[in-house]
Amino acid sequence: MAAAADTVGMTSRVGEQAHVRLAIVDDHIILRQGLRALLEIEPDLDVVGEAGTAKDAVDLVRRTQPSVVLSDIALPDQSGLALIGQLQLCCPGARILMLTAYCSEDYIRVALSSHADGYILKDASRAELLYAIRAVARGEKFLCAAITSRLMSGLMATDDGTRAGGAIASITGREREVLTRIALGLPNKVIAKELDLAVKTVEKHRSNLMRKLSLHNSAEVTMYAVRTGMVSADGTAAGQPK
Repeated sequence: MAAAADTVGMTSRVGEQAHVRLAIVDDHIILRQGLRALLEIEPDLDVVGEAGTAKDAVDLVRRTQPSVVLSDIALPDQSGLALIGQLQLCCPGARILMLTAYCSEDYIRVALSSHADGYILKDASRAELLYAIRAVARGEKFLCAAITSRLMSGLMATDDGTRAGGAIASITGREREVLTRIALGLPNKVIAKELDLAVKTVEKHRSNLMRKLSLHNSAEVTMYAVRTGMVSADGTAAGQPK
């Protein structure tokens, strides 16, 4: 697995690099524009498009077939963790590099078990980001320096199954059904149709279960559902075929 190196030697010689087609997925326009400006000055990197939602990301990747997708975890309509499998289906050759502010071991574990090709934090240096993009484009796996340091120090904790099991016991069967579907990336309208409920009822269940489990967004719901075995890391509900 490629790890972050010192700045010296991080920027590979362009002549040795194949041309890389990049797609950027992040809900913050200013960040997407900044990344695009940063990356397009590199002769071997070509940004083929940007997306601010998971839905738009799938459309973009299907249409442009990029070499590498830079994706955040916190997206407005679906977790970037649940998005990984969808992107790989619509563009099997694309490498997925998670670019996020989340350094939680749970997020990292779920991303890697979902077959992301790399994980880098948004406070990484320009040199480290360029190295990461080129590494995953070559077919290597990449973890940024901060995460590699934690791994080497043995600070990546194991799952706390007892705590997770105790928390999930507090939610109702219907809330569990809603939670599973949120983790699979379904919007409220689709969940309502599948469970034969009103959209407002789904919204209420969603609010209640997130309060009970101390979850704050769809990415955390996905992480929790994978950790507790309610869904698999490849985006299928427990007990269901892939």
